[in-house]
Amino acid sequence: MAEKTIRVQNEFGLLWFAGWLFTLGWLGLGFWKGVLALVVWPYYIGIALSAAGAG
Repeated sequence: MAEKTIRVQNEFGLLWFAGWLFTLGWLGLGFWKGVLALVVWPYYIGIALSAAGAG
């Protein structure tokens, strides 16, 4: 049986992290809300965009 190799693309991790840091600054979140934003990042983006009239 031939071995299968799985390659993980981790370049997008840095892009995600940069986007997360941008979001923290753009939304003006404090430390604990920033930690919470790791889990519920789309929620905070949605709240900010709806307040801005984008949705």
